[in-house]
Amino acid sequence: MELAVDLMRSLLQTGLLLAIPILGTATVVGLLVSFVQSITSLQEQTLTFVPKLICVSLAIVLASNFILKTLTDFCISMFNLIPTMAQ
Repeated sequence: MELAVDLMRSLLQTGLLLAIPILGTATVVGLLVSFVQSITSLQEQTLTFVPKLICVSLAIVLASNFILKTLTDFCISMFNLIPTMAQ
């Protein structure tokens, strides 16, 4: 039972760690575009989509090395735990 809790905790921590760069970028860009829209009184709904799309795509490209390394380390640690689960 304790192993299952540790595995879920590790899984959730890894997922959160991988999502932070992408979600953080989308949040910051969304807030900046909303701020600019409120200052300039532009209320175009599609205006927020393009900058978010560009910045999130760039964040994914820039964070891909970190994401791949983190996922690889997580998978290796999970495969190393398989013999301990059989006991």
